[in-house]
Amino acid sequence: MEKLSIILMFLCFITVCEAQDINQIENGDFRDLGVGATNRNDSLKHNNKEIPKGLKVWTVDNRFGDIKQAEVDTMSHMFMNTVFTSGLRGEYNTLGNVGAPRINRIFIDRTLPQQFMFTQPYDFFITPIDSFHFTNTLSPITNLSYNECGDKNNGEDHLKALFAINAGKRMGAGFKFDYIYGRGYYQNQSTALFNYSMYASYLGDRYQAHLLMSLNHQKMAENGGIANDEYVSHPEIYQGDFRNEEIPTILESNWNRNDNQHFFLSHRYNVGFNRKVKMTQDEIAAKKFAMESMKQKEERERKKKMQEEGIEEDEKEQKTFAGRPDDAKIVGDEPALAQSEKQNDRISITGKEMADSISAAQNKSIEDTSWLKNEFVPVTSFIHTASFDNYKRIYTAYSTPTNYYLNTYPVVEELTGDSIFDQTKHYELKNTFAISMLEGFNKWAKAGIKAFVTSDLRHFAMPDTVATGTLSYNEHSISVGGQLIKTEGRLIHYNIGAETWLAGEDAGQLKIDGTADLNFKFLGDTVRLAARAFMYRLNPIFYQRHYHAKHLWWDQNLDKETHTRIEGSFTYEKTRTKLRVGVDNLKNHTYFAQSYTYGVNDTRTGNTVSVKQCTNNISLLTLQLNQDLTIGPLNWETQLTYQKSSNNEVLPVPEINVYSNLYLKFLVAKVLTINLGGDVRYFTKYYAPDYSPLIGQFTIQDNGENNVEIGNYPIVNVYANMHLKHTRFFVMMTHVNAGDGGRRFFVPHYPLNGMVLRFGVSWNFFN
Repeated sequence: MEKLSIILMFLCFITVCEAQDINQIENGDFRDLGVGATNRNDSLKHNNKEIPKGLKVWTVDNRFGDIKQAEVDTMSHMFMNTVFTSGLRGEYNTLGNVGAPRINRIFIDRTLPQQFMFTQPYDFFITPIDSFHFTNTLSPITNLSYNECGDKNNGEDHLKALFAINAGKRMGAGFKFDYIYGRGYYQNQSTALFNYSMYASYLGDRYQAHLLMSLNHQKMAENGGIANDEYVSHPEIYQGDFRNEEIPTILESNWNRNDNQHFFLSHRYNVGFNRKVKMTQDEIAAKKFAMESMKQKEERERKKKMQEEGIEEDEKEQKTFAGRPDDAKIVGDEPALAQSEKQNDRISITGKEMADSISAAQNKSIEDTSWLKNEFVPVTSFIHTASFDNYKRIYTAYSTPTNYYLNTYPVVEELTGDSIFDQTKHYELKNTFAISMLEGFNKWAKAGIKAFVTSDLRHFAMPDTVATGTLSYNEHSISVGGQLIKTEGRLIHYNIGAETWLAGEDAGQLKIDGTADLNFKFLGDTVRLAARAFMYRLNPIFYQRHYHAKHLWWDQNLDKETHTRIEGSFTYEKTRTKLRVGVDNLKNHTYFAQSYTYGVNDTRTGNTVSVKQCTNNISLLTLQLNQDLTIGPLNWETQLTYQKSSNNEVLPVPEINVYSNLYLKFLVAKVLTINLGGDVRYFTKYYAPDYSPLIGQFTIQDNGENNVEIGNYPIVNVYANMHLKHTRFFVMMTHVNAGDGGRRFFVPHYPLNGMVLRFGVSWNFFN
């Protein structure tokens, strides 16, 4: 906790940094953070300047660096559920502790396997490149988020800090700090996860760049699950009352450690032309604000100059126009216009009123064009994207039960003996060069076109036999592809892409992706029909083909996997209804299978993991319905998912998965928003994936009649979720239906926490 206090002090110091000058920021589509970006009447002052509040965020495509607008994470709705490793709607199976490995029960939402598989179960903590938020802010912004439960013996702590700043209107930068420490309510299950990320972006007309660097560390104690599930499901059969921390576990002094560093750079040069376009309302408001500020500044300087010259205001008003007072009279007749002047088209200025009238007309002419701006229209972009990822994974064990592992292999000398030190390293260097003809670049070509070539270099190192020591593998592949995309307009959009591998380890691979959406009016609102389809023919990942460790060892040739999917969705905002339908087909599906023998005295022996490939076709049907209802202050939100797998032994999924949230939403004193209610997550029984500490992966149960079913058990939480100005906070009691007994497992032999009181807060600072 001493380190945590130091970190908090450092982050609080950041919030007193000097604010940016608003005149350096071009106001655009900024998200209102409590006070709108165009509302400058804020009570906070800094050096006699009003602090603007506004932030816009976006993500970038990890291949082309294309920008996609994103939502700022400031919504209080469902904030209390963002703290769960089990997901916003409880859709992930997890080992129970915060930050522990997890896997999605909804197969259609699972991500593709990664080459370095050991970090993939920590996707609650590790942010993919194409999900990372880059920022542009009107003033420096700091966000601190913290949630906790329990005490110093079993509690969970999660601290996150975000800081964003701009250097002018085009360059943004910031950092993210994320720290999770879960002691665990059961023995030997603590987690410690650390992330530090720095980013910067430059968005010029011709040159654009995004840079992201991150460091990650994950450390998890492995307990192998509790010795017998009956300690939780039927505690009455045991003499005495076992508290959670007293229930025996299979393993102790076992850890999985992952250290990884990531570097990402995407930049492009645009070729195009300039044109005049109308400003947006926000841009007009910002310009008026700047003009008014300039006018006030000039007025202050004028008055200051008059005071220095000793001229009074009344005296100034008596100054003459064209060298004479306004009320002066001319002796005699007014001079007639000369003949040449009468025949001239130009009008002579003979009085102050006429001069004022002409000046006003000129100003109006200027004003008519003053709300136009120069816009650069890119036609062609030359793109380069580079990424470097470096990984190291270590599994250590200083104490192992007798006969726990089925096999022992003759690895290098320092790995022999009773202890385990399984280490593997991997790095990947990827470069993509692309050329893009942007959408609308030609009247005959309405869609954007991209073509690219990618070089992918992968290196792996693992232990080998005593004779060879460490064994290294190098894989290099070259792929080419293209994309056809249409995003403009309201009626229809589409994105079609293809990639094929020409040389190297992945030669013969093929990926084809396509998305489309159709939007049309129906009963006063817009209906959105969206479709997605893909066909992937890919090699199994490296560690499914090769893995060497003290108790696991395989080198095998595997056929390419073929995975196709057709998915459609129907969204109607008026009734807040969304229906989703998907059909998957898999051939040569590759997976891990774990087996062991249940022994006497609550032991599991003969543990081993193998890689298997199903040559038969497996089909999977998914139906999902989201329906939200509001009646006055009462809100009811439900997500219902149905899945049907043609082979539950190889691809097990629960048939029914339900999340439902019922709450009252109301205001207190017109400033405090409160969501008061409860939610439930539930799924039907199925043979859920097991978990193997040896490889840190979820596996299919391969124990025959001893396979364990989980599910058919609801998890109910009650909460008060609140929002006050720039602060979100909640108080929540989780798993209120725990009681004694019940099969509260999301993974075989890994029970969930019982009833726990949780607190959380997220606070935005502007300076």
